Amino acid sequence: MTLTQPTANAVRYSIIDSGLGRILLTSDGDHLTGLYLDDFDQILERLAMPGDAEPVLDDGLTVFAATGEQLAEYFAGSRVAFDIPLAPKGTEFQREVWQALTTIPYGATAGYGELAAWISRPTAARAVGAANGRNPISIIVPCHRVIGANGALTGYAWGEEKKRTLLNLEAGH
Repeated sequence: MTLTQPTANAVRYSIIDSGLGRILLTSDGDHLTGLYLDDFDQILERLAMPGDAEPVLDDGLTVFAATGEQLAEYFAGSRVAFDIPLAPKGTEFQREVWQALTTIPYGATAGYGELAAWISRPTAARAVGAANGRNPISIIVPCHRVIGANGALTGYAWGEEKKRTLLNLEAGH
């Protein structure tokens, strides 16, 4: 899966139901730019930066329909990889980390140090952790698959319970 830069179009959004509860999806019109599991009002407010157009509710976008279908398959246990055009907004380093996240296989986990080594920055485990925490496309860019060096379920923006639910789903529980 390759991540591209988002276009400068107004932010479009939709809220869907999933096996994990309601999910906020955002798009530039062509790509998925965000998948959020909570705090929808705060996220939409943050996305409406000064000088930018307000986010627009648009339930008819093809990318939202495809994302909803693929998430339903994922939560039903019949999908292990996603095929959605992605364009998360972030720094070059963040995007490098997020791209590395997409290489963690379904049902597997990796540590922050491992990810740092994968992107040829073996001393950057903390920076990798910070970038992981800023991942705007949860589940599809699988930041939930990153665990602490001791195997602890650390640092998931949406809470340990949701992280455990996703990891258990992928483990076949």
